Amino acid sequence: MDPWVIHMKKGRFERAWRISDAVLRERAGTSSRHLPPHLQYFWDGTPLAGKRVLGRCLHGLGDTIQFIRYMPMVRRVAAHTTVWAQPALLNLLQTARGIDRLLPLQDDPPPVDRDLDVEIMELPHVFRTTLASTPAQVPYLHVLPAAFPRDHRLRVGLVWQSGDWDERRSVPFHLIGPLTSLPSVNWYIFQHGPGLNDMRETIGHVIESDDLLDVARAMGAMDLMISVDTMAAHLAGALGIRTWTLLQHDPDWRWMEGIDHSPWYPTMRLFRQAQGGQWAPVLDRVRAALAHLSTLFREPAN
Repeated sequence: MDPWVIHMKKGRFERAWRISDAVLRERAGTSSRHLPPHLQYFWDGTPLAGKRVLGRCLHGLGDTIQFIRYMPMVRRVAAHTTVWAQPALLNLLQTARGIDRLLPLQDDPPPVDRDLDVEIMELPHVFRTTLASTPAQVPYLHVLPAAFPRDHRLRVGLVWQSGDWDERRSVPFHLIGPLTSLPSVNWYIFQHGPGLNDMRETIGHVIESDDLLDVARAMGAMDLMISVDTMAAHLAGALGIRTWTLLQHDPDWRWMEGIDHSPWYPTMRLFRQAQGGQWAPVLDRVRAALAHLSTLFREPAN
């Protein structure tokens, strides 16, 4: 395994940044424009203080949501900040702090004067984040919760399928059944894409909007979000919602290893596979935890 990934998974961020420093020195004066967007790099080690900074969002939607938290830190030292982000996120990112200008990501170069560029996922290195200094204040995206009917049951959002580029992150729908049979829960389905076709019968209210601001408002009305490792988990965490994230046995570095919490999202609990591909024990633990949570829930007073 990559030494950088090993250090990040074990929470040794300082050691990972020393590796990143060495990479910066090795690639000095080189360009990454020939690489796919998600492999491109832009920051050359120049301090951001007093600069006009362009933050590029070249990875996934969940990556942008996770690392947009750094923009207030950038703004405190920079002269001006522009974020060049995926069009689907622009309405939502308008609720974030530290951004002077938002532009839609496109093929053409961004039409903005700036002194330096940084890919948004480079910002933890820029600020030499440690476990102790992780900017984990939530919410850092702000929405008005949607108005859904309220009764004595928990309102729980659910996402069981991630992107098809890593099928190990997805939970087969037939394993969801015992979870959704709990009578103490009102289910709200945040699943989008092909995963919805797996739902053979209605198990809850489907959130159909493709507008991520509307989706965020619906999430804001949840008592709990349960999601696999995908954009929905990051969005729920950024909104400060109680979130249970279901992780495959060998997840991405950001989820670290051997812990059931996330330094990035203080309202998040992690449910990990003990063995690769074994989701049933994970769902058993989630069902037990959900049954317990529902016993603690009381209908809010009017």
